[in-house]
Amino acid sequence: MKRKMLILGSTGFIGRNIAEYFSEKPEFEVYGTYYKSIPLSHHGIKMVKVDLTRAEDVDMVIDGMDIVIQAAATTSGAKDIVNKPYIHVTDNAVMNSLITRSAYEHSVGHIIMFSCSVMYQSSDVPLKETDFNPNSEMHKNYFGVGWTKVFMEKMCEFYSRLNRNKYTVFRHSNIYGPYDKFDLEKSHVFGGTITKVMTSKNRKILVWGSGEESRDLLYVSDIVRAVELAIEKQDTPYELINIGCGESITIKHLVEKIINVSGKDIKIEFDLSKPTIKTGLCLDYTKATKILGWKPSVLLDEGIKKTIEWYTKGYI
Repeated sequence: MKRKMLILGSTGFIGRNIAEYFSEKPEFEVYGTYYKSIPLSHHGIKMVKVDLTRAEDVDMVIDGMDIVIQAAATTSGAKDIVNKPYIHVTDNAVMNSLITRSAYEHSVGHIIMFSCSVMYQSSDVPLKETDFNPNSEMHKNYFGVGWTKVFMEKMCEFYSRLNRNKYTVFRHSNIYGPYDKFDLEKSHVFGGTITKVMTSKNRKILVWGSGEESRDLLYVSDIVRAVELAIEKQDTPYELINIGCGESITIKHLVEKIINVSGKDIKIEFDLSKPTIKTGLCLDYTKATKILGWKPSVLLDEGIKKTIEWYTKGYI
């Protein structure tokens, strides 16, 4: 009998990659949600329009599901994080509260949630899950979104202790690849840089900040594989797991790599007046390897190549 899998936020970056992957698996009946975006037209995904900030909508779509993957969120890039940090707090807190409650009330077997790494302080060494110290101040630009993510993690742990559901929470690093945001107003550094490089007409691109900030970058297929392994292998009620590549790269070096892979002759200029978040860290994925047998498989140069090839085919 097929298991019913619901991907909340299936029109978004991570959600779409997950939905398309599992729609090809005969053992799953895949459902996806959308709200303001265009629904997916993939033949193997049953789309449902819902407002995840409304309890009745959440209950309607979760009822009867075996697995719920929560990939819906209000997200954007550094510009909004600096200038409008509140947009990542309220709706996301409401959504995740309603989803965890509904999943409990409807006895969903397994819930997979995506956190992120913004609650960690900058570090020169890979950070384990236990390295997060709630008594240490987060970066000022991440205070709101960071504590919202921690709240979501604790909601999952709380419900898991009521002994009805199984929860997996992934603290993932910066994900990139097909279906990322490439709109310069909304994109993160990877998607924005791809767009700047591929559309450059004057043989130069402008990078916000000094380029000394660093990021842990993970190709999207690796996090999809982590989801699959969690479904197959997790036998405990709750796990909080880092998913990242285990090393960081400076923005300057990343831009140079993207230019090199693109084959273009482009000069880099840095704009110190633009919003930037001066942090740097990478994630220790030892626990993911121990529990799930997971480790990253797509190297950065290969991931850049794959993304550029997808982009040049005409992304939608």
